[in-house]
Order: sequence, then C-alpha cells, then structure tokens
Amino acid sequence: MKLLQRVDALLNKVEGTLLVAFLAVMLIMAFLQVVLRNVFSFGFAWADILTRHFVLWIAFLGAALATSQERHISIDAFTRFLPERIKYISRVITNLFAAVICYYLMTAAIAFIQSEIEFSTILFDDIPAWYAQIIIPVGFGLLMFHFAVRVLLDLRSAITGASTPEKPREV
Repeated sequence: MKLLQRVDALLNKVEGTLLVAFLAVMLIMAFLQVVLRNVFSFGFAWADILTRHFVLWIAFLGAALATSQERHISIDAFTRFLPERIKYISRVITNLFAAVICYYLMTAAIAFIQSEIEFSTILFDDIPAWYAQIIIPVGFGLLMFHFAVRVLLDLRSAITGASTPEKPREV
C-alpha cells in the first residue's frame, strides 16, 4: 500500500511539472502567434494545431492530478449524511466504477492510436499525429491508476474504520 502511495505521489509531481511546463509553453506560443499576426502579418501555420493539442494534454494531466488529490467533480449530497464506514464503501464503489470506465476508454484510445499509426495520419510537416494524441490512452491510464489507488485506500478505511490519511492539497 505504501508503494502505491509513493508511486501516486511521484506521478503527482510529474503530472504537476508537465502541466505547468505545457501551460507555460502554450501561453507563450499563443501570445507570440497573436503578436506575429497582428504586428508582422506573419504567423506559424503549426502553432494553432500545436496549441490545440497542448489543451488536450493539459486537460488530461489536470484531470489526473485532480483525481489523485480527490478534487475532481463529485456529487456528495447523499453521502454527507451516511455513517463514516458507509461513506467509504460508497466511495469504493464509485471510484471502482470510474476506474473500470477509464479502463474501457483507455482500450478504445489505444485502438484509436493504433489506427492513427496504421493510416500514417500527419499532424503537420512530417510529424505523425499520434505523437500528440498519445496522451489520450496515457491520460485514461493515469486516471484509472489514481482511481484504483483511491479504491484501495477507501477499502482499507472501510475495513479498519480508520480514516484515510489526508493528502496535502496543492493549489
């Protein structure tokens, strides 16, 4: 269990670092593109495409980070009134369901990437599209892993009656 928590924490650091880096590059690229177009009547044809793919990467990395820190969207109107152990059981069920859904979405995304490779889809110039789209199966895999870790932590809490240790929430 400790190993999974360490891997989860390491993934959080990697996801957070990549998230900040991609957001910074995306903002700089978008700003440069606006300046180049408005001031010099020139722009890079590939910048808009790359910016769109950075949005995809940022969305998946942000979702994985939010899931790991249990800051994703959740509806807890009914679970607030449940006893503590029942809350954990409810969270086990919902997180397990989410992990299974992410598994199926990951396998579908893998099939999508395989078809992109097979048909040699090009993003721009000679760069294959799947390079930018690989975040889709990776992102769903990260989500699945984070949900699975939450399942195990909540299951342990439901069985032992001890609360799960609070993770420091980064802003």
